[in-house]
Amino acid sequence: MITIAHQPDYQGGGIVNLTATLIAARGGRAALPELSALPAQALADVPHIVLLVLDGLGSRWLARHGAGSALAAHRIGELTSVFPPTTATAITTYLTGDAPQQHGLTGWFTWLRELGCVMTVLPGTPRYGGVGYTSAGVDLPALLGHRSIFERLATPSVAVSPAHIARSDFNLAHLGPAQLLPYKGLKQMFRRAARAIRRAREPSYFYLYWPGLDGIGHERGIDSPEALAHFHAIDALYARFLRNIAGTDTAVLVSADHGHLDCRPEDVVQLADHPVLADCLTLPLCGEPRAAFCYVRADRVERFTAYCRDVLGERFDLHRSQDLLDAGLFGTGAPHPRLAERIGDYTLLARGRAVIHDQLPTEKGFRQIGVHGGLSPEELYVPLSLARV
Repeated sequence: MITIAHQPDYQGGGIVNLTATLIAARGGRAALPELSALPAQALADVPHIVLLVLDGLGSRWLARHGAGSALAAHRIGELTSVFPPTTATAITTYLTGDAPQQHGLTGWFTWLRELGCVMTVLPGTPRYGGVGYTSAGVDLPALLGHRSIFERLATPSVAVSPAHIARSDFNLAHLGPAQLLPYKGLKQMFRRAARAIRRAREPSYFYLYWPGLDGIGHERGIDSPEALAHFHAIDALYARFLRNIAGTDTAVLVSADHGHLDCRPEDVVQLADHPVLADCLTLPLCGEPRAAFCYVRADRVERFTAYCRDVLGERFDLHRSQDLLDAGLFGTGAPHPRLAERIGDYTLLARGRAVIHDQLPTEKGFRQIGVHGGLSPEELYVPLSLARV
């Protein structure tokens, strides 16, 4: 029996339930329970619904640093992300309405057996580098088998996306019938969304994604002055956005994919410093640095588990990945047919601020300060704000 203090909620208190509410509120049929704090009925009479996803905005971080902000003033609750709480997995939930149990993408580095390599699933390149899905002749929609959330809605949709990723293979594979509005910069994101809302003549859904806070968190630290300054810039433009669409009868929801915590150089475990552990593995570590999926040689299982217990035990909990699956960390219901092979044999789940880094010859050293993917409250819990204008 697995005992983990903080786990994703897929039964009414998580981001997957928020997507269920949005699907039902826009005339679709959700496969999962609606959000307990905001059932679809509460939005049924709203002509326009906006969801703004602020990558990296943790609920506990907002509680510490958001005093006096418009986002904090409009906060109506706290949700859990999915497992692992990371962009590749959680944004796929926002773009499909599915839990990881069903969509099957389990982290930044995911072993895709059908392609014979570990992929960086969002950029869409093999981990060692190279060309993306389309250039390699991969039919990504067919490979993933996902149904876009925009296909599940009975109303028109608009996806407002950063220009540098708006037409990526991953984004286009999840766009469905939505209108795509690329933008450059925070001001243009809000400006293009406001214009589209004011021009809408029928009930609509607008999905906005902003990655800036996450990027600053990784590079400078989520508790850095740069991250705080960027949050306040977001908040000021969010407040202006609400004023600009006043009178359109729009519900503006704001949430996130995950939160962050800051790590120090001494928190980083380099796999290269542990050759006994590396010798036990058949693949590079997959998933995330704080939730690493381990593919273990059949003749090294005892050595692997003993090493993780005796040498890494103060920094990581070791779980059989199947046990995490059975415990519902990835969701409920019938799993994606390839989910089990994408989570490896064992999972190293970080304690405290620890990370584990497995560096390929083509990769640079681990340089992140803000990290996520583990199950600390800072990473797992995200805010939910609601304003009706």
